Amino acid sequence: MLRNSVFVFFLIISFVSCDSNRVFDVYKPVSANGWHKDSIVSFKVSPPDSIQAYNLFVNLRNTNAYKFNNLFLIVEMVFPHGKTIKDTLEYRMADPSGKLLGEGYTDVKENKLWYKEQVVFNEAGEYTVNVQHAMRENGKVNGVINLDGVTDVGFRIEKPLNK
Repeated sequence: MLRNSVFVFFLIISFVSCDSNRVFDVYKPVSANGWHKDSIVSFKVSPPDSIQAYNLFVNLRNTNAYKFNNLFLIVEMVFPHGKTIKDTLEYRMADPSGKLLGEGYTDVKENKLWYKEQVVFNEAGEYTVNVQHAMRENGKVNGVINLDGVTDVGFRIEKPLNK
């Protein structure tokens, strides 16, 4: 009886954890000393087709050591034939009370941050996505050298939800 219950439990977990919209989802760790301002996290992506539209996300794992309410990122997409698109993006990372946003029950929060919507990869070949932080403290000219609290940076491509 117990053996069957355990089997059913794992079967249910496997169905619940399936993510049929995911096309690409990779995380890369940053230095334990903090995410250095010159450190670029790169992802090589070969999209499955050139017709389907996809939604793109930057994923981020952070701990309570992250002390900012927002996050500025520079995200660059390099196309197979050399074209480059570079965006400076701002994301809210905490609510007005200072409580960190994101999913997770421990001190590690996972944030799924919108990058681009309805993107069609119309060039065949490998794309490169580069992510770099661009944080600055209020009143200071120079950027934050080592951004504490960020543990992993990820990139995700998914099929849009059917409406």
